[in-house]
Amino acid sequence: MNVHTSYILIAILAAVGAMSISSAFALQPACPDCGADGEMTVQESLIKEVPVSVWTDSLTYDHETAIRVDGQVANIRAGTPITLTVTSPTNNIVTIAQISVDTDGTFSTILSTAGNLWKYDGVYTIRVQYGNEAVSNKVLVELTGGISLEPTISEPTLRCGVSELSATGSCVPFSISGATITGALFSSETNSLTVKISSFDDGTLTVDPSSNAIRGIFMILVDGQEWDDVDINGNEVTVMFPAGTEEIEIIGTFAIPEFGTITALILAVAIISIIAVSAKTRLSVMPKF
Repeated sequence: MNVHTSYILIAILAAVGAMSISSAFALQPACPDCGADGEMTVQESLIKEVPVSVWTDSLTYDHETAIRVDGQVANIRAGTPITLTVTSPTNNIVTIAQISVDTDGTFSTILSTAGNLWKYDGVYTIRVQYGNEAVSNKVLVELTGGISLEPTISEPTLRCGVSELSATGSCVPFSISGATITGALFSSETNSLTVKISSFDDGTLTVDPSSNAIRGIFMILVDGQEWDDVDINGNEVTVMFPAGTEEIEIIGTFAIPEFGTITALILAVAIISIIAVSAKTRLSVMPKF
């Protein structure tokens, strides 16, 4: 290889090296706000290339903390605000706001999480739009410490037959005429079964509660009054009621109704009277000496 050829190769290599160095520096754009001795970071460069960007000061909040939202647009449109929309975990809109854009393309706002619309825990979507829908972006934040949307495990619902009424976890065989049943309730404290009805005519109600639910039949009340127009066969009770009746209560043998104090007092007086009469009778027939 002669000297002339060597000079030509050196010149080619120098030109290629210069082009490579120029390309490398071109990939790192200058930061307009950092002065002559600053370089734009990769993150700042990406923000400048996105039509509209948005971020928050944290990713997780409670329901008493304000959310700071910041963002930037790449191309400023005079007089065009940012439209901000927040959607809850239940897919309901909780906030809509318009934010002005500064001359440098940045925007900022504060969102309060203390309102009733923010009460649920979960992921909230903060979406910003600048002009048309194509220029938009979003950020996701999570709220904790409020009302959980997790499903709760409940006890399986008792399914009673068509000829049974549901009363406090039990199914009671029944038949009724002249009315419809609107509800039923067992009470272990009073050993009773209360049946709510909506009566449109004179009718009858027949129920057959199990002996585990009611221990024997002591008294029947119709709208709070002691009722005699009944037929009791073991634990099967048939009650004849007039139109307009709203409540029938079947009380077991070990319960005392609300007015039981008067009933007990009458019973006590009757027993004492019987004892007194019996004692006086015995004394009157005893022979005198």
